[in-house]
Amino acid sequence: MKRVQIIDRSLDAHFMREALALAAEGAALGEVPVGAVLVQDGEIIGRGFNCPISTSDPSAHAEMVAIRVAALAVDNYRLPGSTLYVTLEPCSMCAGLIVHSRIQRVVYGATEPKAGVAISRGEFFSQAFLNHRVLVEGGVLAEECGAVLSEFFRARRQAR
Repeated sequence: MKRVQIIDRSLDAHFMREALALAAEGAALGEVPVGAVLVQDGEIIGRGFNCPISTSDPSAHAEMVAIRVAALAVDNYRLPGSTLYVTLEPCSMCAGLIVHSRIQRVVYGATEPKAGVAISRGEFFSQAFLNHRVLVEGGVLAEECGAVLSEFFRARRQAR
């Protein structure tokens, strides 16, 4: 049976703030501050922040971590009816995982002009060859999400 998600936009900022808190956890460990939460039926079932440096895992992006945690939590590699909230526009690796996981909706904060594939470097989620359609909404708390990243990289440059 296909799950139908009711979109309550008033919750988007709430869940994005949860993702921002996770981004701060990653920043405290020296990781690029990106956070993600996966929500299903109004509950967070997966949380993650960027941790490729600390885990020596190039795939350990915030989205990947949150999706892995969620899949284990529900004991299913498919996550229909779920929404992924992430502080930064997904890259191609994460976009592929989002489609394969059958996530229904992605809500992101800041755009990623260098590698984002929702709108910045292409519109991956609208490609005709995909066998699953993902609803995408960007710009939720974009200024806050962008400021966290800007401050992180500013501090890193000053420390050199």
